[in-house]
Amino acid sequence: MNENTIQLDAPIQRGETKIEAIELRRPGAGELRGLKLVDVLQLDVDAAIKLLPRLSMPALTEEEAKRLDPADLLQCATVVAGFLLKKSEQPASPSPAA
Repeated sequence: MNENTIQLDAPIQRGETKIEAIELRRPGAGELRGLKLVDVLQLDVDAAIKLLPRLSMPALTEEEAKRLDPADLLQCATVVAGFLLKKSEQPASPSPAA
């Protein structure tokens, strides 16, 4: 599992399917439309709820994002905020054990 995959503490039930993990991808500029970057960087709940459906796999609905456990929402928002840092400013990824 990579650092952009969030293992949910409280899985999301979607019909017969249980979503236990979501993968987040780096947004393009168009996916940030309608949001203030400062809100995304400050881990604003409303900004996270609007942005997560645009970046998540499987794609969450806005209603599912609203029902996320607070700990899961915080972890997702933290990963997304990290995408906005320049690569040179991002913390180094740990090397995989050989």
